[in-house]
Amino acid sequence: MHHPDLPDLIVEPLVRTALMEDLGPYGDATSRAVIPAGLHYDARLRARQAGVVSGMQVARLAFHLLDPSLALSVACPDGTPCAPGDTLMTINGRAAAILAAERVALNFAGRLSGIATVTSRFVQEAEGTAARITCTRKTTPGLRVVEKQAVLHGGGVNHRFGLSDAILIKDNHIAAAGGVRAVLEAAKATASHMMRVEIEVDTLDQLAEVLAVGGADVVLLDNMDTETLRAAVAMVAGRMATEASGNMALARIAEVAATGVDYISVGALTHSAPVLDLGLDF
Repeated sequence: MHHPDLPDLIVEPLVRTALMEDLGPYGDATSRAVIPAGLHYDARLRARQAGVVSGMQVARLAFHLLDPSLALSVACPDGTPCAPGDTLMTINGRAAAILAAERVALNFAGRLSGIATVTSRFVQEAEGTAARITCTRKTTPGLRVVEKQAVLHGGGVNHRFGLSDAILIKDNHIAAAGGVRAVLEAAKATASHMMRVEIEVDTLDQLAEVLAVGGADVVLLDNMDTETLRAAVAMVAGRMATEASGNMALARIAEVAATGVDYISVGALTHSAPVLDLGLDF
């Protein structure tokens, strides 16, 4: 599925901050010393590993913030598979600008392609079922928007982006507020009609209470074994969406998906994805 780029207005501040961090107060001392001012080159951003591409929009912004006149061509768009040696992007123009943006472009593209690649592996494990693989808020501080976009590029779906766009009642909320009935009644009394409500349960007894009280759109089935997940899905019987979470290792995804859950949330998509090895060659 094609996912359009985020607005540049949203992504540019992230890239600008990274460039400022790398360039420091005086710019690229190496290129200034050794690269002739008018030198132009062709460069290729290539994959050194197989994976799923993400971060081409971010890499483009890194190069264009250094020099808007650079000519860029994306050969392997975000969300597409790549093989070792594939050219993902070509860059033509001032060599000094290309070299100054290189590390920031590669840092973003490698990180985001790693997330898309790991996500695609989880998605493949759930093929043939209705379960969808979703991310969490376990993201790199400041980079959530692009990391969640990378999850989409890998075939996953996005969970909430932050604390403000959905109500997710977890075990600590239940403990602090006085139990399942108390939190659900409070949520029903205060939530906007546009705000979805999800509640976490650890046991089938808690789930039964949630079903009796009502008011939740989604139930998060936390750290349940596979048989308990299957029983929970049967209890819910389509009355709300079901999300399995906790200890969702890749090897377990197929059996969890087969229980009939609607979503499987995986923190590892963003907090543990290895960087995809990419390189820039003149």
